[in-house]
Amino acid sequence: MTLRMLGKTDLRITPIGIGAWAIGGGKWEFGWGAQNDAQSVTAIRAGLDRGLNWIDTAAVYGLGHSESVVGAAVRDLSIRPYIFTKCSLVWDASGNISHNLQADSIRREAEASLKRLGIDAIDLYQIHWPAWKGGPESASPGSIEEAVGTLTKLKAEGKIRHIGVSNFSAEQMERAQKVTPIASLQPQYSLLAREAEDSVLPYALNQKIGVIVYSPMASGMLTGAMTRERIASMPKDDWRKGSANFQEPLLSRNLRLVETLRVTGDRYNATPGEIAIAWTLRNPAVTGAIVGVRSAEQVSGIADAAEIHLSAEDAREIERELTARAA
Repeated sequence: MTLRMLGKTDLRITPIGIGAWAIGGGKWEFGWGAQNDAQSVTAIRAGLDRGLNWIDTAAVYGLGHSESVVGAAVRDLSIRPYIFTKCSLVWDASGNISHNLQADSIRREAEASLKRLGIDAIDLYQIHWPAWKGGPESASPGSIEEAVGTLTKLKAEGKIRHIGVSNFSAEQMERAQKVTPIASLQPQYSLLAREAEDSVLPYALNQKIGVIVYSPMASGMLTGAMTRERIASMPKDDWRKGSANFQEPLLSRNLRLVETLRVTGDRYNATPGEIAIAWTLRNPAVTGAIVGVRSAEQVSGIADAAEIHLSAEDAREIERELTARAA
């Protein structure tokens, strides 16, 4: 599998990375429902066996559980994949999540993540959110500058190798860069979430900041396996039940888009999900796509997306269909 340089770093990553949000399990605010840990480890190992060489997780996924599962999956491997994780979201004993960019909090998170992951250094440590739930930055303790400054110190101490940000605007990245160079950005990006194209992706491309996009299949909507029946049967602790993309009026539009992806996929011997991922990888600013897997079987439905090179006409056809349905 072709490797790509992540920004100006020495990290040579596969175009697809293993996402570990869903393997955090259920019973937390942004959970995906119950998940079997052994199945998660098997899924991660299957992805690594297919040549994927990085895993993206976060401390908050499953309130620490995802990192623990990732740690178990990579333990005792002769060649460890790159491990990317995130900070800034913390929780209390009752599982209530809050946002904190203060130095002491960031440092505590880093130490806890290293312990759960069972590694000596985090390859890419990312600030998960610059602010929380659409609120102003002033609603959270600390600041972007304080958090990035702390990451700079952690890097000097050898506890993290590279500094990244997630969900940042171009202006927020500019502020972070005044403190220290930023290796990467992690934005949401898919056929159903294209806001990053306006300014964030052009800024990253201009500044040679690596980009790893999350939810390229729109949290499972574009996999080709999502149905109305499956959505209706989702457990109560699956956050997607409350997502607009999984409800009308958007649901009908999204399912029609999946059929367009399926027709395109037939020309490439690919699944709708692989076409959706390949579409994100066409953007010149995008280095890689984070794809969540919960089973070894799911790996086989996404691993070949990196080898799919959509023609310009096929990409336009997909985009036209989406625009026509939205009109």
